[in-house]
Amino acid sequence: MVDPTPLRPASLHEEVAARLRTMVFERQLAPGQWIDELALANDWQISRTPLREALKVLAAEGLVTLVPRQGCRVTELSEDDADELFPVMALLEGRCAFEAVRKATPAELKQLRKLHDVLEKHAAAKNVDGYYRANHEFHTKVQALAANRWLDRATNDLRKFLRLLRGRQLNWPGRIEESIEEHRALIAAFDQGDAARAERVMHDHLMAQLAALKALRAHEQSQRSTQHA
Repeated sequence: MVDPTPLRPASLHEEVAARLRTMVFERQLAPGQWIDELALANDWQISRTPLREALKVLAAEGLVTLVPRQGCRVTELSEDDADELFPVMALLEGRCAFEAVRKATPAELKQLRKLHDVLEKHAAAKNVDGYYRANHEFHTKVQALAANRWLDRATNDLRKFLRLLRGRQLNWPGRIEESIEEHRALIAAFDQGDAARAERVMHDHLMAQLAALKALRAHEQSQRSTQHA
């Protein structure tokens, strides 16, 4: 559903960009979907100028693709993109975990455990959407605890591309159960103050996500082939 909240004139294109970004991450605008500029401008009661400026911002971020004489569509990650992106994110997030273990205070570790408890509840309920949201919050917290502005900058820049997938791999049978086990191992490493182990667990956690995504895509491709046979 389109957000009906009135937009303020000041920094209008920035507000539009933020709203569009949320719609992309929430899959209200799905990967590969063409963006109907006229419909959005009418819904938000704005001219197409700030909308186009906002789309240029998202294009610079890589979230949408401007196609000359055709319009603009949401970026869709290919299998090759995923194969190349996940290993890099595994390195970055592994480093986040390593530095977070070394820097986190007891109070901050308590906050991290609370986020893990939320993950446990969603895993037990097999709530994919809830688990995805809680998982994103957990990983963002680990990144914040690393408190490294350079690592933060690189991780933020690439994490938004993972968000385009919106946890699709969690739909692979058994993936939630595997994921929560990986998180338990990560929390154990934090509790033990073992930074090197936390780094390995987080790295392997990201690579396991890629393996599940590839398995899901292969299954979907097989089903499509069967239907068209």
